[in-house]
Order: sequence, then structure tokens, then C-alpha cells
Amino acid sequence: MSESADSARISLLELAAQLVAVSTSTEGTLAARMSDRFPWMLALSPADQEACANDVLAAARASFATNQPHLAIAELTSWRETATATAAGLGKEPVEWLDDAEAVERP
Repeated sequence: MSESADSARISLLELAAQLVAVSTSTEGTLAARMSDRFPWMLALSPADQEACANDVLAAARASFATNQPHLAIAELTSWRETATATAAGLGKEPVEWLDDAEAVERP
């Protein structure tokens, strides 16, 4: 086994331990329980927290079923980076779209 494959396997097992802990608790929603284990989720909107929880759980199940750790790790990383960008205020500025009349034709 390569070092990178071993590292991915260890990361997946660490995620699995967190998800098992989340799933054994009965207090609150899945998103609330996961936010307790992954505090960066609190930077997401409530709807995004739900989507994150469901997406990460589905990706973890797929990772275990297919023996492909990168599926769950990529999903978790993607949501964590989204939460980081949201916390930094990215995406809150209104977007100014160019009218077709203002667009410059490419040479």
C-alpha cells in the first residue's frame, strides 16, 4: 500500500469514527449533531448544514461500499472549504452582470 493510500484510509477511518459517534446520539437533527463534531459547519446556513450532513454521509457510505476513501474525503473537504469561504464573507457581494451591449467580442 502506498503512503498516500494509507493516509486516505486513515482519514476515512477517522471520519467513520466521527460519523458513528454522530449516529449513536439521539439529540437533535443529523445536521445539529454533525455541527457538534464539525464546528466549521456552523458557518453554513441551516439549509446548507442539512445538505452538508446528508452529502457527507452519502459520500462516506459510497466510500465504504466501493473501497474508495477519496469520495468521502473530497466531499468533506469541499463542504469545509465552502464554510470557510462563507465565514470569510465571500459570496455576499452582489454580482454585477454585464449587459450584452457592454460585452466585448473576443478577437
